[in-house]
Amino acid sequence: MNGSALYETFARAPLAFERGEGSWLVTESGERYLDFAGGIAVNSLGHSHPHLVAALTEQAARLWHVSNLYEIPGQRRLGERLVDATFADKVFFTNSGAEALECAIKTARRYHYVNGAPERYRIVTFEGAFHGRTLATIAAGGQAKYLEGFGPKVEGFDQVPFGDLEATAKAIGPETAAILIEPVQGEGGIRLLPAAMLQKLRALCDEHGLLLIFDEVQSGIGRTGKLFAYEWSGIEPDIMAIAKGIGGGFPVGACLATDRAAMGMTAGVHGTTFGGNPLAMAVGNAVLDVVLEDGFLQAVQDKALAAKQALASVVDEFPSVFEEVRGTGLMLGLKCRMPNTAVNAAFRDAHFLAVPAGDNVVRLLPPLTVTVDEIRDGVERIRTAAGKLASANGAGGA
Repeated sequence: MNGSALYETFARAPLAFERGEGSWLVTESGERYLDFAGGIAVNSLGHSHPHLVAALTEQAARLWHVSNLYEIPGQRRLGERLVDATFADKVFFTNSGAEALECAIKTARRYHYVNGAPERYRIVTFEGAFHGRTLATIAAGGQAKYLEGFGPKVEGFDQVPFGDLEATAKAIGPETAAILIEPVQGEGGIRLLPAAMLQKLRALCDEHGLLLIFDEVQSGIGRTGKLFAYEWSGIEPDIMAIAKGIGGGFPVGACLATDRAAMGMTAGVHGTTFGGNPLAMAVGNAVLDVVLEDGFLQAVQDKALAAKQALASVVDEFPSVFEEVRGTGLMLGLKCRMPNTAVNAAFRDAHFLAVPAGDNVVRLLPPLTVTVDEIRDGVERIRTAAGKLASANGAGGA
């Protein structure tokens, strides 16, 4: 896009798509690509899902935007459904994951403020995390490549090594308000926190009077085979940020919290112009219609098991290309031995779309509606690409 009117902040692939159909994207010339990128885990129900299309078009013909100066019935309904399905008592709707994280951070800080401890504003975070691109969320993520050039780092975040409980405990002080963590790191390389670790973090928070915040922007809305990844751990957070999959491609985010955690979020202390608008709420409710159907999440688990087993065989076949399969549900990653950018380009040459991540991983984030046949097709495209990479490197198979 060099020379165009757009900011040059994206290293875009030389591809443009004219339409989408389920797990497939189609270019203007008719070339079909199997999409296991999913808009970076956004297109939870694939492209042009008929129920989502109907919900959006029907709402668009009635009302788009009124702002939160007024009641929005679809917002109330989606909030109640999220509360009924989770640990939460309250929901604040946003347009993105970064905004949901901002709300989560502010919720935690206000909780301590209204409880007479305004000095408690610091939040413990973890190396490899990605929480968004605002000034606060890049500070929370702590990655130098995102912080460089934007002035002083926003104060209030103490980062510790991934999965290091001892370092986490040492980082807690009299100014600590919360612990913020992704149950499964996405951008960080599909790194899964064991349930035992999450349980210990819950215990640490309870011991020190902290709030536990989960970032489920990427892992939520069925991606791991449960509605939310925290359900696998046997514990619950106090606050949770979600986005991506809840909109199925339409910009929707939300911050969920218990009554206790949200006690400081009173009239006037936080707001949004577009968050929770009628269009977004119509689509969010339509997504839940599908994901909460009987058997849907079990089908995700079944397909995920088949996918992981098939991918493991490809890793074994091409040890010069891949090191291991990571992840859970349909949030999977291939840890590469070759540069993940080269692997991702080879996938694209095979008309297969994936997403690079940290730790030299390529993410596989197919729609939750992907079929078993499409999974087989995808694995074969990965195998074909890996074979070409291995041959070009003079390595061959195992």
